[in-house]
Amino acid sequence: MKPIAIYHEHPDWFRPLFAELDRRKLPYVRLDASAHSYDPAETEVPWSVVVNRASPSAYLRGHAQSTFHTLNYFRHLERIGVPVINGSKPYETEISKAWQLDILRSLGLPYPKTIVVNSTERVLEAASALRYPVLVKANIGGSGAGIVKYDDEAALRAALDAGRVALGIVSVALVQEAAPLRDGHITRIELLGGKFLYAIDVFPAEGSFDLCPADICQTTRGESLARAACAIDAPKNGMTVQGATPPAHIIAGAERIAQAIGLDIGGIEYLVDDRDGQHYYYDVNALSNFVADAPRVIGFDPWQPFVDFIEARAGLRPSPKPSGSGASRSGTRPGREPASSGAYAAALARGEG
Repeated sequence: MKPIAIYHEHPDWFRPLFAELDRRKLPYVRLDASAHSYDPAETEVPWSVVVNRASPSAYLRGHAQSTFHTLNYFRHLERIGVPVINGSKPYETEISKAWQLDILRSLGLPYPKTIVVNSTERVLEAASALRYPVLVKANIGGSGAGIVKYDDEAALRAALDAGRVALGIVSVALVQEAAPLRDGHITRIELLGGKFLYAIDVFPAEGSFDLCPADICQTTRGESLARAACAIDAPKNGMTVQGATPPAHIIAGAERIAQAIGLDIGGIEYLVDDRDGQHYYYDVNALSNFVADAPRVIGFDPWQPFVDFIEARAGLRPSPKPSGSGASRSGTRPGREPASSGAYAAALARGEG
């Protein structure tokens, strides 16, 4: 068989994935997204499937060159008919927070009120149409990078006057209402094959809005640096995480998002605004770093069904047959105990995933 190709840039995040591939004795190669090339004239590649694990936060590690190269590469693979997990459509969605909101709007799903800007000259005007506090979010961020919270107009104006407002590596950003979190947490819904796998509630450190590492939670001027929940970093960030059971209609909304963008694996985050009790989707993550200590938190090891999925796409096992919402069969499920990884893997093998 042709080997599986894992296309990635971060050196540490995918050790559990490689360990599971090794445990099954599956042949695979690693493709370095930070130092990569391809020939547009090629008509085939020596891999059975290519798994995209590239991160939009690569620029934080000196690998900004990987971002749009990755998008072009997966468009190329799709053109020549190579099976890809998380191909160009989910990846282009992940690297544009602005486009994510257009997708949510097209699906009729709620999101925080937002204005998109491409100049700091428009930031204050955009914020005037929103309720404070507001966030300024770089359009390409990753791991919560490039997100700053301003409590009022005076704080935002002072930052603008001092030249401290940055719009990220492509000079496009979202100015977005920062909702007070109901019960102090956000929720991340993880999906596999477009269906619910599990969900977690992520709580920031007590008394802090921030979901970022403790040593950079604030600038020296006291401006809060907000960070999207990164479950794999939760213990060292002072966050707490617990398994969650979102309402069925919220899970259904997340599955609609995944299916609309062809998301094979990823996380969709939402919050509940404590002012109105309404849920709002706010981030689509095509790169999934599964929750740390998953068997304890959610009741099974999600790397196992992920590798089941990779094997199916590589033609090494039957593809699972849809059987309705994943909320009724896997992960932390409404009204049921968490499924074990072995039970889930067996269901996939029987075509019941």
